[in-house]
Amino acid sequence: MKTLITIMLTLLLLTTHAIAEPRKKILIVASNMLDMGDPEKHEARNNLWEFAPPYHIFVSHGFDVDFVSPKGGKVEFMMDPLGISSYTIKYEGFLDKATATLEPKDVNPDEYWGVFIGGGYGVMFDVADNKSIHSIIRKVYESGGVIGVGGHGSAGITNVTLSNGEFMVKGKKIAGFPNSTETSKSWAKQGTLLPFLIETQLNKNGAIALNKGSLEDKHSVVIDERIVSTMFLPSAALVAKEMIIVSGL
Repeated sequence: MKTLITIMLTLLLLTTHAIAEPRKKILIVASNMLDMGDPEKHEARNNLWEFAPPYHIFVSHGFDVDFVSPKGGKVEFMMDPLGISSYTIKYEGFLDKATATLEPKDVNPDEYWGVFIGGGYGVMFDVADNKSIHSIIRKVYESGGVIGVGGHGSAGITNVTLSNGEFMVKGKKIAGFPNSTETSKSWAKQGTLLPFLIETQLNKNGAIALNKGSLEDKHSVVIDERIVSTMFLPSAALVAKEMIIVSGL
């Protein structure tokens, strides 16, 4: 009887502990932008292929996912829902979260073990200098959390500062979209519509910017001091998986 009571008490304590300390969640940062604000309305929506696959990875590993955007509410995506993107929309509630994103003021950083930022040009316009979102990223990172970025998502961490005033990216290897691509493509009128060039801004703020000119494989995932990054969209899901590995969860 004593053994049975001991077992029951142990189970009760474990259950109580689990309730008191719920498993932390992952936060995905998205942009509210639709275009770049120019007369031709160049595309600035979030890139579905850099958001849906990572979302699927997080959900399939048992994590709750929240979205946050500068204004909250619905965020828009470009690209057709193919493959895993179609699956996660149909079966894993991706759009339910993306149509009801949190405002930064409603986010408690203590609830999250990591932050992921996908690409699409919008991040460069409304996330890159958003102090409220920067504060969330800083608090998660300084609490031992992991930060992940894909494609133009690296613009979202380029200007984040830590409590000591230094840029979070300083001294770290960060994969990001290269100047050579931005200035040779019509997507943003050879980069003239952009507030900055990611490669230039990363280096300016003390990072070691990596891209197709310096990586053996342009699809590589780069990990440096709990910052996980990749240059192109095909590796966005790999960033999510590496974030989980780095976190130790």
